[in-house]
Amino acid sequence: MTHQFSDQAPELFDRPLLPPDHEAPKRAARLRELGLGQKRESEFDRFAHELALEAQQLTGLATTPVAFVNLIGEDQFVSGVFTPPAAADLVEGILDLRIPLNAGYCPHVVVRRKALILDDVLDYPRFAGNPIVDKLMVRSYAGAPLTDRTGTVLGTVCVVDSEPRPWGKAGLDLMKRKAADLAARIDLREGLPD
Repeated sequence: MTHQFSDQAPELFDRPLLPPDHEAPKRAARLRELGLGQKRESEFDRFAHELALEAQQLTGLATTPVAFVNLIGEDQFVSGVFTPPAAADLVEGILDLRIPLNAGYCPHVVVRRKALILDDVLDYPRFAGNPIVDKLMVRSYAGAPLTDRTGTVLGTVCVVDSEPRPWGKAGLDLMKRKAADLAARIDLREGLPD
């Protein structure tokens, strides 16, 4: 038996398999309710800078990694980012505020509702073929779900680097703590006048 594939079929094989996201409509509605996911937030940029510095200190890196606040709706929206000068041209030239759901690791974190630590993404066949590995030269990832007071996972806080990094339990704890910190800040903003 011979199967016919459309011209688009090869694209499907290049996409990392994403787990089903049954909470996407609830999450998109919650992001709209909070007024998030439509523009960069300077508060989130400052938060990303804090996160990058803490990650650098934790791992003893010579350079500061890239850090994001990534909100996940119908796509990924970079709501806050810190890019060190050494990576600025690469990140700004490739990374837009909106990223397809098949790029990166944050959609996996959101759907699983669990932190994800990849010391070296190439050690994980499921994640090694992700488009950002080649486009942004991402070799390590540490991210945690950003869960608000309603229990809705809005997105992630994460750090990426172009070299493998031994995040370990300390990295996992850092990401969880920083995600909880940002979630608390979002909770405080809710109900404040615009």
